[in-house]
Amino acid sequence: MNILKEEDFIRLYTFIQKKYGINLSKKKQLIEGRLNSTLFTMGFTDFSEYVDYILTKASEKDIEVMLNKLTTNYTYFMREKVHFDFFTHTILPALVKNKKDKVLSIWSAGCSTGQEPYTLSILIKEFLGKEAPLWDTRVLATDISQKVLLQAQKGVYPQDSLKDMPSEWVRKYFRRVGNTDQYEVTPELKANVIFKTFNLMDPIQFKIPFDVIFCRNVMIYFNQPTKDALVNRFYNSTKPGGYLIIGLSETINKNSSNYKYIMPATYRKI
Repeated sequence: MNILKEEDFIRLYTFIQKKYGINLSKKKQLIEGRLNSTLFTMGFTDFSEYVDYILTKASEKDIEVMLNKLTTNYTYFMREKVHFDFFTHTILPALVKNKKDKVLSIWSAGCSTGQEPYTLSILIKEFLGKEAPLWDTRVLATDISQKVLLQAQKGVYPQDSLKDMPSEWVRKYFRRVGNTDQYEVTPELKANVIFKTFNLMDPIQFKIPFDVIFCRNVMIYFNQPTKDALVNRFYNSTKPGGYLIIGLSETINKNSSNYKYIMPATYRKI
């Protein structure tokens, strides 16, 4: 097993934090353990060579392989259900009542393998019912990893990951893949989610501000200044009266943000 020297560790985590916002400054053992197989596969004899390569010559694919190894894309349908309940019973009724253009602008930032944006799309369709075709309800879903976005676009999930969803929704929005325990999202639902690669460290320059931004369990990887800066970018990209929803284990620094606290992990631009 290759040993990650302190100077190479500092070079690597500094690069990752500056470029992608991910704070691994206390994760030396994790980096060492998870990247050893990558060194072997790529033919490097030690971490110094590998870090030199990452900092100077690495392709986007090589960077993505590294980031996928060092971060956990763990998610499932209906995760942290309280957010979806609030979205259904509080946010959607207000939006639909006040919208004259019949456009809902929802962003799933850090969408991973797609369970969150597909769930949001289902909730919107269920709420609007027969009126859904009259609305533009497409959900923007972004992630830094092309690998997880490809999985999300494919929209195939094991039966176990659907266990918390109402059986009626599974019948309506998913199709069993052959005789397997895999289920695929229906074409109609896939068409309602727009997947894009996006680095949250980049300026947010989408065409219109958002009614709701979901960014759950993403900022756990960021240090406080990086989180503060990202939340401010989110604020500037939120419509007045719009919401930011983060993970239940996350908080916003109230001294550096103009969002108003509504309930745990839920904030509003007043």
